[in-house]
Amino acid sequence: MAIGKGAYLRSITAAYPMPSVAVGTRLDGSSPPSVFIGSWNYPKVYAGPMIAPLHGDTRILDMPESWIPEQRSQEEIISYRMSLVRGKLRQDVRDLEGRFVEQLQEIALSSGSIESEARFDQVPTGFSFSEEQTPFGPSAGLENLEIEAPKWDPQLEKAYHDTDLPAAEAIVTLHAHGAPFTSIQKALSAGGMGRGKIRKLVPTRWSITACDTTIGNHLLKDVRRHRLIDTVRVHQFSSLHNHYAVILLPTPWQYEWMEAFLHIAGTEELIFSDFEWNRGKREYSRVGGCFYSCKMAVLEALSREQRQAGAIVLREAQRGYVPMGVFNVRENVRNALLQTPEYFEDLPAALSAVSPGFQLRVSRFSDESTVLAACLRQKQSRLSDFGATGTCS
Repeated sequence: MAIGKGAYLRSITAAYPMPSVAVGTRLDGSSPPSVFIGSWNYPKVYAGPMIAPLHGDTRILDMPESWIPEQRSQEEIISYRMSLVRGKLRQDVRDLEGRFVEQLQEIALSSGSIESEARFDQVPTGFSFSEEQTPFGPSAGLENLEIEAPKWDPQLEKAYHDTDLPAAEAIVTLHAHGAPFTSIQKALSAGGMGRGKIRKLVPTRWSITACDTTIGNHLLKDVRRHRLIDTVRVHQFSSLHNHYAVILLPTPWQYEWMEAFLHIAGTEELIFSDFEWNRGKREYSRVGGCFYSCKMAVLEALSREQRQAGAIVLREAQRGYVPMGVFNVRENVRNALLQTPEYFEDLPAALSAVSPGFQLRVSRFSDESTVLAACLRQKQSRLSDFGATGTCS
């Protein structure tokens, strides 16, 4: 029986030791800043801050954009996340009145770490690991929360006070002005943007995909206006027990994401994939949020260069890998596209060049692909063919 991606990743995390920080029923520390909005029992969810039993600047604990450029190890990142204690209260996502939601918004929109004091209804226990969101340590119900007066990020504050600005426009504007993805996502999750009367708390997992999708769709409109790249181009990058190859094609936009999980739990060699042709994708991706995180990262780079291309992205997760959320995909692909590219006359030559970086035979990817297989089925994969057909389909 074929195993689904979600079930497979859950089986990996279930076998991985997660030493959460030990705290009592009172916690005096600093929020990075960080909030978490759950999705269970929506619209009446559990919401609350995440606080570390540390004082001072704890921003690194919830700043995925910095982890890969600063070459933080997987063990360091897990240690960061396991030190975050989640407090939670049941909250209707539509009810943004009251001091508790105000505190969550003050934390989410803060420009720096916030000194916080929390009292829990019991000793926090457990931990959370997910393929969609970054992990965190123990949690417990909140009895009381006190935070220092924060200094808000000016860009986030401007979006918060503009109650006539739709959330999608706020997300796109903040991204265009250089706001970190994590900051935008947390502000959306805490109900800090959108038209005033329809603002609501957004579960963290949903807000991540919403921001990736909104930014990606906006960038695609821009990318479609630019001329095609001239030849096949490859960017490669490895980190956190993953290897990536981003293959850009001299075609109008089309996109395929393929990820292999190799010998992580034993002898398994699993490949999950999804794709879209030039017209885009209507249904939610069968591989989850990583499809949209990767797509956004590729389009971000193409828009920055003011060029258009098709994209085939190959990822191999290798022994030692642990799911830590879709940031892993977004930030790795972003960093891959900052690497000096290699150029090739055709797609087979590009695949031959990336083959040494993977433990799995590259032919396994093409055997289970759609866009990649269509390109390879062409009698020729040279620039003249791409220009004549527009896409590989």
